Amino acid sequence: MGSVTLQGLRKSYGASEVIRGIDIDVQDGEFLVFVGPSGCGKSTTLRMIAGLESISAGELQIDGVRANDLRPADRGAAMVFQSYALYPHMTVAENMGFALKMAGVDKAQRERQVQQAADTLRMADLLQRYPKELSGGQRQRVAIGRAIVRKPKVFLFDEPLSNLDAALRVDMRVELARLHKELGTTMIYVTHDQVEAMTLGSRIAVFNQGRIEQLGAPLEVYNRPANTFVASFMGAPKINLVERPVASAPLAHQALWAALAGADRLQVQHIGVRPEHLQVHAGGAGVAATVVLAEHLGDASILHMRVEGVAALLKAKVAAEQAIQSGSTVFLRAEPQWVLAFDAAGQAV
Repeated sequence: MGSVTLQGLRKSYGASEVIRGIDIDVQDGEFLVFVGPSGCGKSTTLRMIAGLESISAGELQIDGVRANDLRPADRGAAMVFQSYALYPHMTVAENMGFALKMAGVDKAQRERQVQQAADTLRMADLLQRYPKELSGGQRQRVAIGRAIVRKPKVFLFDEPLSNLDAALRVDMRVELARLHKELGTTMIYVTHDQVEAMTLGSRIAVFNQGRIEQLGAPLEVYNRPANTFVASFMGAPKINLVERPVASAPLAHQALWAALAGADRLQVQHIGVRPEHLQVHAGGAGVAATVVLAEHLGDASILHMRVEGVAALLKAKVAAEQAIQSGSTVFLRAEPQWVLAFDAAGQAV
């Protein structure tokens, strides 16, 4: 069992409060991702679960047992860091089994557990190599293997893929998803990469300034964000947010608002449309826009467009076959079911 419960968790450094009341129930076997910008408190929260940071207020429970004051080694959690932190003079097998050796586990049992972890990670042929002989992805697998051999109740990952190149990150995401399915162990994973969050998590907790803005399934958070912060943070390219025009705003801005907002609702201050939901046509009905930049990515194009009176450029992701070029005039519209509305406080309406 590996359930984790955070109740009113807070962390302060002197007069500065960095974690401002976190409430989460992590189910046994769940893969929960903490995602958010740098400095939002996600890693600090993870370190409090691990016992590497003290808890200023609130309660942490692991498997129903209060863990606030337990030593890190007694919590049943194993942490994988961004840095591999491997001992260069030890082989892979020795690195993976070192914690067991320090815990007094006999050599035969250590070797069995290391071999099992190596088989799970498909790296049995690397056990006699030294860290300098491994690639970045292989080193990260050794760090994960070092955690697996301890057979923890909970795995804690603190941005473990940040040091890898793009192709290796994709490979390791696949490996982590497979590992979670195979082991069935609770995993809590910290990242600032929304792609990792969307593809790995069974649920996502979006952090901002020491609080959780939204907690839910990946597609729920993406398609129905709780506020403009979540809407803007999740998704690349970023969501288009259009502010309600004032009476003196240019006609194009007013026309865009009318086209997106539909029936006027006084409580709506911002309208949001994700780039893939903004329809772009060469002619016909819609609001006129000028393409300032067309980024051709091969399978798709990202269009950056200006509508008179709208402060920010609007973005649309369209099929490469549309072959729209910079300088073109296009016409915009969106299906009502994909339009998001937010009030003056930035909360979803």
